[in-house]
Amino acid sequence: MSGVYVVTGANRGLGRAAAEQLLIQGKLVVLGCREPEPVQARYKNRPNAIVLPLDVSDELSTMHFGHVLIQQQRTVAALINNAGVFLEHSEDFAGTPNLANAEMDLIRRTMETNAYGAIRMYQALNPLFEHGARIVNVSSGMGQLSEMNGGWPGYRLSKTAVNAVTRMLAEETSDRAMIVSSVCPGWCQTDMGGAAATRTAEQGADTIVWLATHSDLPSGKFWRDRKEIAW
Repeated sequence: MSGVYVVTGANRGLGRAAAEQLLIQGKLVVLGCREPEPVQARYKNRPNAIVLPLDVSDELSTMHFGHVLIQQQRTVAALINNAGVFLEHSEDFAGTPNLANAEMDLIRRTMETNAYGAIRMYQALNPLFEHGARIVNVSSGMGQLSEMNGGWPGYRLSKTAVNAVTRMLAEETSDRAMIVSSVCPGWCQTDMGGAAATRTAEQGADTIVWLATHSDLPSGKFWRDRKEIAW
């Protein structure tokens, strides 16, 4: 495929690690970042890195992002919906955040970025996807219905919604042979995961990049460590 590889939330953590791995493979990577200036400085000598401003929680921002790629006459080989937030910090609650003490505003804001952001990106880039393009939605085991527990309702609900988006898009894009996947990267050492996490961002990004670069995988599946897992 000759199109670009779009990574949202590419300024740090899993997004940065995924973008780096794609760049090493020689892919033309578009890094979407809320604060693009430091990222542009970081990649100024990397001709296959394109850094653009992007806030997936903002409809105008996502549409402008798509229009820029249209103006540049780009096509999209893969979209990695990585941008995400975790707003329910335990120290802000009397115990574990749960449905009894849930702050509805935090749930709404989490959904805006984690779930609705993935939909906005699909709509913004829909005219640009190549036949057989891949969409990788970064989800979490915390969104698995088969192993659902209590606590952190905003994050859990948002990732369950991401998985639903994956299943819906897999059906709606089947006529274009697109491969749509959800992926759990595991507990990673990022700003979201914290220093105590059990794996590096690079390890977490491995399956994300694998899904974005392979065309021989089934669509509409949930993955971890390159293996299918239950919804």
